[in-house]
Amino acid sequence: MAVIVIVGAQWGDEGKGKATDILGGKVDYVVKPNGGNNAGHTVVVNGEKYALKLLPAGVLSENAIPVLGNGVVINLEALFDEMDGLIARGAKADRLKISANAHVVAPYHRVLDRTQERFLGKRAIGTTGRGIGPTYADKVSRVGIRVQDIFDESILRQKVESALNVKNQMLVKMYNRQAIDVEETVQYFLSYADRLEPMVIEAELELNKALEADKSILMEGGQATMLDVDHGTYPFVTSSNPTAGGACVGSGIGPTKITHSLGIIKAYTTRVGAGPFPTELFDKWGEFLQTTGGEVGVNTGRKRRCGWYDSVVARYAARVNGFTDFFLTKLDVLTGIGEIPICVAYDVDGKRFDEMPVNQSDFHHAEPIYETMPAWEEDITECRTFEELPQKAQDYILRLEELSGAQMSYIGVGPGREQTIERFPIL
Repeated sequence: MAVIVIVGAQWGDEGKGKATDILGGKVDYVVKPNGGNNAGHTVVVNGEKYALKLLPAGVLSENAIPVLGNGVVINLEALFDEMDGLIARGAKADRLKISANAHVVAPYHRVLDRTQERFLGKRAIGTTGRGIGPTYADKVSRVGIRVQDIFDESILRQKVESALNVKNQMLVKMYNRQAIDVEETVQYFLSYADRLEPMVIEAELELNKALEADKSILMEGGQATMLDVDHGTYPFVTSSNPTAGGACVGSGIGPTKITHSLGIIKAYTTRVGAGPFPTELFDKWGEFLQTTGGEVGVNTGRKRRCGWYDSVVARYAARVNGFTDFFLTKLDVLTGIGEIPICVAYDVDGKRFDEMPVNQSDFHHAEPIYETMPAWEEDITECRTFEELPQKAQDYILRLEELSGAQMSYIGVGPGREQTIERFPIL
């Protein structure tokens, strides 16, 4: 039995899809425990690139059963569009299972998300506008709609009416928008019922029974540690808990069952959306990382903000998630750049911070303190063992390992599934 939790160790887009794809072929279930179609994964299989949004990357595995857990918020239209896209390309999507307790994104959630972001103006959070935040808000306010509600029309109508009683007042009186029709919303959900029903399971029960039968489970977290609503750079965060603890809540698998907590981290740092980012670069190197690393959001098409590796963030993420291992991605991007800066601490108004400042204002004003290491010139994309890497690349990895709080067990040297060094494999 093994339960592996995959967690982004920065602000997302670290390469969780690749990690899931590699490990997903060695487990029985791949579970997505949080998030929605607001964060995508890019997976390259046999030279073919797949941009996944709502579906777990494990859907491309030959063996694993992919599951959307109770902590996910599901846009049904986006779900079936994505499934149909995979099927059209010859990929299998018919094994997908969905927790009956997962919440669904209503059309009014998307309207509210976009409207509220515009209303915030300069203080906008930088959401994707896909209704994720409002859906989680309804969940916490206990007026959300769950997958299981779609199969009881009476309950569904009551819940939609209750939600729109308040939301239509906001849309009309606060935002000068049109009211949303109750019946139209009900019919929107009912139109998906027949196709959805065969996929719905009591996920918490099935997953725990699988563990009792000595099966292995991979939990594929969306977003990342620094976007966690509790532990991230609040308020510039997502609306769920994409940390190791959140994976337990979003799947129904208890924390004592976790055998490995695997942090996915880039050899540099990126961020999409607003919020503080101490190592962000505004010079030729920022442009170099963006261009060479292909740093464009899978789901949004937005260019990612780029910066050097931040070991303060890495240590913080290792501590919050209890990382046993790191999966370092995109090492090849740094080939041939001369010197590589590593952020080892922050300077805030003359005071040194070796760990994450607790005060939001301090973090916002943090200036990185760097040390540098020489880069390698050799092409590393064909390396398949740690020893095959140039000595300077080995030294860089070992220094990051020393600074970051966990061993670098996997090293990505290119986008392909096969372009990965399994230094200390956990499966």
